[in-house]
Amino acid sequence: MSPRRTAAAVLMLALPLAGCAGTAAPAASTRGTTPPAASSSTADTSPTPSEAAGRRIEVAFAGGRVTGDTGRVPVPLGEPVTVVVTSDVADEAHLHGYDVLAALVPGQPAELAFDATIPGVFELELHDAGTVLLTLQVG
Repeated sequence: MSPRRTAAAVLMLALPLAGCAGTAAPAASTRGTTPPAASSSTADTSPTPSEAAGRRIEVAFAGGRVTGDTGRVPVPLGEPVTVVVTSDVADEAHLHGYDVLAALVPGQPAELAFDATIPGVFELELHDAGTVLLTLQVG
């Protein structure tokens, strides 16, 4: 294998493990939504039939503790997923690898909706606090 191909292979393996400092979600590849009070968009955010039929995962952060669907959560490859996050602090939920983001307003559920098309293990964290809410295992 050429040095260039070796470097490309190492980079592809390292990217999902990279931290989130300074990352921004590509606008075209995410479907994360924010609570109505925090949204400035007038677009319809009701779930599509594929989202309604997919996997729903609920997690909450309150008083410094994570509850709900925590730990390693398995999801079949290709499954539509909606993660509902409720927090008692303002923050941003960030699903690494998929770069799906949702603004969190205290006490209001926020949704991150995406298709689980990338196999692997991915952390969902409170971005500012650096608190891991759960680990999604796609495969």
